[in-house]
Parts: sequence; structure tokens; C-alpha cells
Amino acid sequence: MEFWPEFLASSWGREFIAGGVGGMAGVIAGHPLDTLKIRLQQPSNKMPAFKLFRSMLVREGPSSLYRGMGTPLASVAFQNAVVFQVFAKLSQACEQRKSTDPPSLRSVAIGGVGTGGLQSIMLSPVELVKIRLQLPRRSSDRDGPISLVQNILRREGIRGVFRGLGVTMLRDMPGHGTYFWTYEYTREWLHPGCRKSGQESVATMLVAGGWAGVASWLCCYPLDVVKSRLQAQSHSPGERSPPKYNGIVDCFRKSVREEGYQVLWRGLGTTIARAFVVNGSIFVAYESALRFLSSNNRMTLEENEIELQGH
Repeated sequence: MEFWPEFLASSWGREFIAGGVGGMAGVIAGHPLDTLKIRLQQPSNKMPAFKLFRSMLVREGPSSLYRGMGTPLASVAFQNAVVFQVFAKLSQACEQRKSTDPPSLRSVAIGGVGTGGLQSIMLSPVELVKIRLQLPRRSSDRDGPISLVQNILRREGIRGVFRGLGVTMLRDMPGHGTYFWTYEYTREWLHPGCRKSGQESVATMLVAGGWAGVASWLCCYPLDVVKSRLQAQSHSPGERSPPKYNGIVDCFRKSVREEGYQVLWRGLGTTIARAFVVNGSIFVAYESALRFLSSNNRMTLEENEIELQGH
């Protein structure tokens, strides 16, 4: 009975809930553009972004843009909550001395790199399932997330579920360091003193969050192309024909040899647009939820004090 009041009374509890709210807002806002990005990155696609988008709407209907959203939406609340918690702890742990001031930008970057490594372990299986669901399927193929995971385990084993983990870590560690550093730097630049006061406007959160997402993708996008291709292919141990790509380096070499270096930036425009929308939404939702929960907690504490004084 006392769990929720105590949970929300703690700063880590409020941050956990706010992180989950922010994560779900980001998935809902950006999933259609993410689906388009995955299609653009595949070697079978030869169409530009707008033409592919129109083709998906005509041939598969608007629901095709939200295919596979259930998997990240179901997990992203917990995942994003953990990410914000881990980042807060790591960035504070990197400080030379204990202080009530916000961590330095150096500590923010180091904390982001560590957070990216941990997130990769949680995120890699989720992204693999999402990618498989987002790709074009035969009319007879109606696998949902659960049946798809069961099929992967049956055909490829546990290694199949974690296919692409290595390249996901290579992408997310520098990506998250850049992400959190850019957000903190940009919000302070737009609203000096807000890192201490926490009083920045919604517009500041939106722009800082959006630009943080764009910067993080720019620094690691080629690795995302390789990751998407590795996770899109399935291969059972008993199959005679080898998979097209045998690891990160092989995928990189074959992709460049067959399609040129421009393939490593295919879908970047769509990704940048999505990154701004998604990460702006994440930070606005996160900061707004955190302020709401903190305000309610203060009101509850004041009411309890008045009630005690009355007795």
C-alpha cells in the first residue's frame, strides 16, 4: 500500500517514471519515419524516400508505417527509464568531488558512453524483432512479435536473438556520449543557468533534445546501416547456403563494393527528421513529467505537514 507514495517521493522514482513517459512519447512520434528508414537501408530498395513512402501508403496502407511499434513501445518505457537512471548515476560518479551542482560536460559525455553500452544489451533484441516486422512480408506471413521471437529461437537459437549486438554497442556508446553532451550544452547555451535552475522553456527542451538526437545520429549513422542489414538477415545453423553478410566488416565491405560509399548514408535525411521529432518529444515529455511529479510530491508533503500540525 505504501510502495507508490514512497517510490514517487524519491528522486530516482520520479526520474524512472518520467524516463518511461519520455520514451513512449518518442516511439509514438517517430515510428513511421523509423519504418521508412529501415526500408531505405535495405539492399533491395532502389527508391528515394518520398517515392517509397507513397508506395507503402498505396500498396500496404497507412498501418504499414506503424508495423512493429508494439515491440519497442512495450519495452521502451522500462528501457528509457533505466537509461536516464544509469546516465544520472554514471555522470555523477565521474565527478571529482561531491557537489549539488550538475555534472560537468566531460562527466556527461563519459556517463553517456557507459549508458549506451548498457542500453545496447537491452535494445539489440528489441530492434532485431522490430526490423524483421518492419520489412515487407508475404501475405501468408502474419507473425506477431511473440511468434517471431519463438521462430527466431527455434531456427537460430539465442545467438539469433542477439544478432547485431556488437555493432549496436559500437553505434550506441559514442552515440549516447554525443547525445547527452549535446543536450546539456545546447540547453545551457539557449537558456544560460538552466542546468542549475531547471527552469528552461518547452521550446528550449524541444530544440536541445531535437539537436541532440540529430548530432548523435550524424556521428554513428554508417554503423546503423550495417546493423540494420545484419539484423534483417536470418540464417539457421543447418542451412546450406551461407548468409550474405558474415559480420560487421564483411557487411561494410560488401555494401560499399556493391552500392558505393553513399550506401552508408542512405536514409540519413529521414533519420535526421525523425531524430529531431523523437528526441524533442522525449525531453519535453521527460522534463514535463518530472516537474509534474515533483510538484505533486511537494504538495503531498505540505498537506501531510499541515495534517500533522492539526493533530
